[in-house]
Amino acid sequence: MEYNLEVINLTKNYQDFYLKQINIKLPKGKIIGLIGENGSGKTTTIKAILNLMAYDNGNIKIFGKDSKKLTKEEREQIGVVLDDSFFSPILNVNDINKLMKSFYHNWNEKLYYETIKKFKIPCHKSLKEFSSGMKMKIKILCAIAHEPKLLILDEPTNGLDPIFRYEIIELFNNFVSNGENSILMTTHITSDLEHLADEVIFIDNGNVILDVSKRDIDNEYGIIELLEEDFTNIKKEDYLKRLKYKNECYILVNLKDEFRKKYPNLEIRKPTLEELMLILVKGE
Repeated sequence: MEYNLEVINLTKNYQDFYLKQINIKLPKGKIIGLIGENGSGKTTTIKAILNLMAYDNGNIKIFGKDSKKLTKEEREQIGVVLDDSFFSPILNVNDINKLMKSFYHNWNEKLYYETIKKFKIPCHKSLKEFSSGMKMKIKILCAIAHEPKLLILDEPTNGLDPIFRYEIIELFNNFVSNGENSILMTTHITSDLEHLADEVIFIDNGNVILDVSKRDIDNEYGIIELLEEDFTNIKKEDYLKRLKYKNECYILVNLKDEFRKKYPNLEIRKPTLEELMLILVKGE
């Protein structure tokens, strides 16, 4: 299998935070969602991948090559969306087009303006007049319009309304549909990944506590809701974690077919990624 991105045993030690041996393998044509609470280590991982900060140990490969040794042309094959905007607030859409044409050999002006029209972005207003959601649209568009092979996105749907988030999901799915391009994205809006990610990596306090394909979540994981008084009938070895809320228990299992055989009278439903995060972090 060919990978556009490999992160191997990435470690970063701060005074009050420790990122511990993060491993990511992002194949061509796939999307990985990096999820976790604020401060869990998602953005630190992204910055290390982009060489925006030093790290203590580990290796990072992009397109099969040491990320620190990429040529200018290879770096142009990476599209990036970070929280901070790198555009001056006095620029407008046309100014940005001229600027990006001077930066990237593969800048696709036709794609840029077609998507500007589709997203209903005004061409003559300056960025300082845009809402935060409109600014994010510009950043996402600029990351894609120079036709990269790898997108690295930090909270790309933050501040977007539900309709535009749907359009962005469609845009990202189309981006990887050629089987060559890949996306690594962090988000706290886990519902976006329900329709997008092939794999989910869950970081909590600098540790990867879950690395699983979306298919396995759908097929193998389950949640059982029952009264606390009925929980005593469930053996500890038959579930991963439980979360108590008032007089109810939410039980997370990762072998739901086996659980169903042992407890045929209990209803099992598919968990959302938000529920998965909540039970893994807050559950017992």
